[in-house]
Amino acid sequence: MVALRLEDVSATYGRRTILSGISTGLLRGGRLTAVIGPNAAGKSTLFKRIAGLAKGAGLVHLSDTAEGPQTICYMPQDTGANAVLTVYESVLLSAKQGSGWKVKEEELAEIDRVLAALKIDDLAFRGLGELSGGQRQLVSIAQALVRKPEVLLMDEPTSALDLFRQIEVLGFMKHLSATSGMAVLIALHDLNHALRYCDDTIVINGGSVAASGPTQEVITADMLKSVYRVDARVETCSLGRPMVIVDGSLSAA
Repeated sequence: MVALRLEDVSATYGRRTILSGISTGLLRGGRLTAVIGPNAAGKSTLFKRIAGLAKGAGLVHLSDTAEGPQTICYMPQDTGANAVLTVYESVLLSAKQGSGWKVKEEELAEIDRVLAALKIDDLAFRGLGELSGGQRQLVSIAQALVRKPEVLLMDEPTSALDLFRQIEVLGFMKHLSATSGMAVLIALHDLNHALRYCDDTIVINGGSVAASGPTQEVITADMLKSVYRVDARVETCSLGRPMVIVDGSLSAA
């Protein structure tokens, strides 16, 4: 099963250092990892650095017990999809990246399965330009999943979705990572979603790791105060789940 580990990773744009000294323990396949932190903390840049789209020092270690090359797939917030294509065509093009153009029956079957799993099969032959922002985001998830990556980096995949769809997609990704052995890292702003769905959490603040580990050990009152500057606590709700409760102050020292 795949495992990802970062060792003293940095990222630069020109002369600007965006990330520095990013190290993690093993991020194992079969687990969902939240990447959280304030705006402009460096979460998107971290994903680009892991995917090889940003330059910098340090090492991205990828291990796998299976034979063959490992696959890292990065799903950005804004995919810039070609509005001329239909949903099905865009997902098919994603599936064929790096391979020949001959389409196999099993590839078409996989596209059908992914669209159905995300409940967007009814959109298959609609143009991307006709879709809402949330629908396009679901298509972007489908484009990533048909590539069958071993490591999937999802940059705020629920940002344009309504609450029902957020819960549906995060539940689906948790189940998929557990059953497929895929290592999934998801940048999130909703800390309660991280608490509910994510096994592990990495906190990025000011371009460095502020905390990392099992989610319920990372999202604490002390972390919320030091990183997010809010007075808050984590309590167990009536359903037995932990939740972040903000006490009203938005200017914690």
